[in-house]
Amino acid sequence: MTNRPPSLSVIVPCYNIESYVPETVTSLVNNERDDFEFIFVEDRSTKDKTYEALLTLTKRLRNSRVIRHEQNGGLATARNTGIDASEGRYLTFLDGDDWLAPGYLADLVDAIEKFDVDFVRTDHVQVTGIERAVHRAPEGRRHTPLDPRTSILPVDDTTMVDYPYAWAGVYHRRLLDKGMLRFHDGLKTAEDRPWIWDLHRRADSYAVASLRGVFYRRGVASSLTQIGDVRQLDFFRSFDLVLAELADDPEVGKLRKKALRNYCVVIAHQLLSRGRFERSIAARLKQMAAEALGRMSEDELEEALVGMGEERVYMLRRIRGGMKGVAA
Repeated sequence: MTNRPPSLSVIVPCYNIESYVPETVTSLVNNERDDFEFIFVEDRSTKDKTYEALLTLTKRLRNSRVIRHEQNGGLATARNTGIDASEGRYLTFLDGDDWLAPGYLADLVDAIEKFDVDFVRTDHVQVTGIERAVHRAPEGRRHTPLDPRTSILPVDDTTMVDYPYAWAGVYHRRLLDKGMLRFHDGLKTAEDRPWIWDLHRRADSYAVASLRGVFYRRGVASSLTQIGDVRQLDFFRSFDLVLAELADDPEVGKLRKKALRNYCVVIAHQLLSRGRFERSIAARLKQMAAEALGRMSEDELEEALVGMGEERVYMLRRIRGGMKGVAA
C-alpha cells in the first residue's frame, strides 16, 4: 500500500455467521486490490466463534481490519462503526453471510468513476439453498446519470425506494460529508428504509449499473428475516423515521403517499406471517400496527391500500377498525 487513502472501503458487519466466514472472505480475496480496504465489524456474536474465525481467515487479505463491538448493537450500528473507520473515496457494504463474484468490486469502482455520480445501484443474485434468481433494481433507465428523486415514484409501482439493500451499490464519500450514508443507530431491522429514502431525496445524482456480482443468501437461520423476535418490530421505528424526515420535504404531499403505501405493505406482511412470533410479541405487533394505522387519516389509508389485494386490505382494515370502502 502507498500512503494514499484507499479508493474503496468494503464494510462487512458480522454476527453469528462463523460457518459462512470462509466463503465470504474467499470471495473478497478474489476481489482484492492494493487500493481496497476491508473492514469487518464483529457485533459480539453469542452463538459461535465468528470473531475467532475472522481473526484467522482475514489474514489472507492484505489490507483488512477486524473491529469488535463491546456489546451487540445491531446491523445499523455495525455498519456505522465500519463507516467511521473507513478511509476510502468510495464505500460499499457486504453482509457477513453473503459473497461476491470475482472482480465485482473493481467493476463497482469503474462504474461510479465512469458515471461520476454520488452513488451507483446494482442488481443482485438471491440464493435460496441451491436455487439462484436474479433480482433487478427497479429503475429501467440504466448506465446514465439520473436525479435520484425521479426514482421514488409512482406510488403504486415498485421503485428504487422499494429496493433498499445497502450492499447492492457503491457510494461516494462526499455523501458522508453532506450528512448522508450513516444509518440510524440501534435499528435492528429495516435499517435501510430511512437510509434509502434519504439518499434518493437528498443526493444529487446516481446511476443504475447492470452488475450482478452480489450473492445474497436467503433462509439463513440467524438472519432476522427468519427469526420471530421483538427485533422485527423495529420496522415501525424505521418507517416512522421516514415519515418524520419527509415532513419538511418540498414534495411531502406526493412522497408521503409512497411512504405510507410502503409502510402498509410491510405491516400487512408482518401481520400475515405473525405465526412465527411468540404470543406476547404477536400481540405487541398487532397493537403497534393498530397505533401506526391509527396515525394515518382514513383518506390516506384508502389511497394507500387501493389495489393491494383482498387479504392484505382485509387484515389492515380489521386491525385498524373503522375503515370503509377501501377497494382491494
